[in-house]
Amino acid sequence: MVDWTDEENDLIVADYFAMFRMVLSGATPNKSQHRRALLAQIKEINERTETSIERKHMNISGVLMGAGEIWLPGYAPNAHYQTSLEDAVARWLTSNRGIMPLSGFAEPQAIYSTDTIELVTPPHMRNEPPPRGLKKLTATAQRFDAAGRDERNRALGRLGEERALAHERATLRDAGRNDLADKVEWTSDVQGDGAGYDISSFTPDGTPRLLEVKTTNGWDRTPFHISQNELRVADENRDIWHLFRIYNNARGPRAFELRPPLDHHVTLTPTSFQARFD
Repeated sequence: MVDWTDEENDLIVADYFAMFRMVLSGATPNKSQHRRALLAQIKEINERTETSIERKHMNISGVLMGAGEIWLPGYAPNAHYQTSLEDAVARWLTSNRGIMPLSGFAEPQAIYSTDTIELVTPPHMRNEPPPRGLKKLTATAQRFDAAGRDERNRALGRLGEERALAHERATLRDAGRNDLADKVEWTSDVQGDGAGYDISSFTPDGTPRLLEVKTTNGWDRTPFHISQNELRVADENRDIWHLFRIYNNARGPRAFELRPPLDHHVTLTPTSFQARFD
C-alpha cells in the first residue's frame, strides 16, 4: 500500500474535525456518508478503501490521544500512525485555533461539581500490559508539549482543583464527617501557589491530607509538570502529601493518587534551569 500523501492526510484530518465539530455541537454525523464522500475525493490521488479510511480516522484519534487531547467518539485511538499524519493534525490545529474546544486551543467551561470523582488504580500499577504504541504516544506528547500546555491552561487547572475540592468535601460528608468537610481548604486559592499543594483536607479519621492537583482532558498517561517546590514539599510530608491526578476531565473526570517519592511512579525529567549573572 502506498503511503498517504500530505494532500490525502490534510483531507482526512479536515473531515475528521468536521465530524468532531458536529458531535460537539450535539449533532450525529453520518460516518458512512463521510467515508464515501472522502473516498471520492481521495481516489483522485490514490486508490483507497473505506476500511483504510476508517483506520486512518482511528489513527487521528491516536495522535490526539498521544497529545493529551479528547478524540472523536466512535473512532478508538490507534497508535500505529506515521509522523506525516501527526504533521497534518498539527497543521490543522494551528490553522484552526479556537474552532475546536481542545485543551491547547480553547478555555474549558468551568462547571462546578459537588460529586465525588471515580478513583482508579494508577496506570502503571494495573495488572495489565502497557498500551500498544506507548513509545509513539509518549513522543507525540512531547512534540505537542502536552504537559506544558496543560500547565499553562489556568482555567483547566482551576477547574480540576474545584473538582478535587468538591470530591474531598463530598467524601467526608458521605463518611458522616461534616465537621471535617467544613474545614477543607482550597489552599492555592486562599494563599496562592507557593504552598507546594493545592488543597488541605482530611481522611475520615482526621488525618491531614495535602493534595497537589494535576488535571488534563486527555488520557491517564498524559505527562504533567511538577515544580521543584512541589517535589520538596512532597518529600517533607511523605505521610500526608498526595498527587491527585485528574484525567478525562472534559468528558467525565476520573482520578488516581500517587504518593511520595514520586520517582517510584514516574520518570522525572528536568525541563528548565535557573539562569543568573555571576
